[in-house]
Amino acid sequence: PALFMENARKSSIVSRANSIGSTSASSVPNTDDEDSDYHQEPYKESYKDRRRRAHTQAEQKRRDAIKKGYDDLQAIVPTCEQQDFSIGSQKLSKAIVLQKTIDYIQFLHKEKKKQEEEVSTLRKDVMALKIMKVNYEQIVKAHQDNPNEGKDQVSDEVKFNVFQGIMDSLFQSFNASISVTSFQELSACVFSWIEEHCKPQTLRDIVVGVLHQLTSQLY
Repeated sequence: PALFMENARKSSIVSRANSIGSTSASSVPNTDDEDSDYHQEPYKESYKDRRRRAHTQAEQKRRDAIKKGYDDLQAIVPTCEQQDFSIGSQKLSKAIVLQKTIDYIQFLHKEKKKQEEEVSTLRKDVMALKIMKVNYEQIVKAHQDNPNEGKDQVSDEVKFNVFQGIMDSLFQSFNASISVTSFQELSACVFSWIEEHCKPQTLRDIVVGVLHQLTSQLY
């Protein structure tokens, strides 16, 4: 009986061990089979990654556009092409490029204003020359129509009276227009008076008036 009990106990232990081994084996995954059935899916870019990539591309385009703009300014503005000895041979900074561009634009504005003033002055000169041309043509025509008119000589007194009459008329307008509060204001008024009262047509009217007055006195 003791031997029988010992054999039964050993048989029970072996049976339980086989049962545990079978259960453990069934619970362990078949690695070889799963590896053969597993297929790796391709990487899908997330929305966040797409936004980051689009932002990076847009930022790069913006930087390229800014760089091209500064390069164009350096090529267009003459002062940017000149060597600045204060900074040596190093590349001009963006701040210097902008400042040189501003200075050059201001220079162009001043030159434009100066040229406009010169054009205005030339136009006035052309107008005065046209008036003088018409006057000389009238004088020549008058002499051609009356060839004996120029034979009568006038005295120096008559010439002085003509000159005095012209100067008196000019002084009246000069005295009425000029302020003597300060020398600076006097200078400004003189130039203003010359432009207003010394125009060719104005002087012509003064001379004609003086000549008519002397003619009525002499004849």
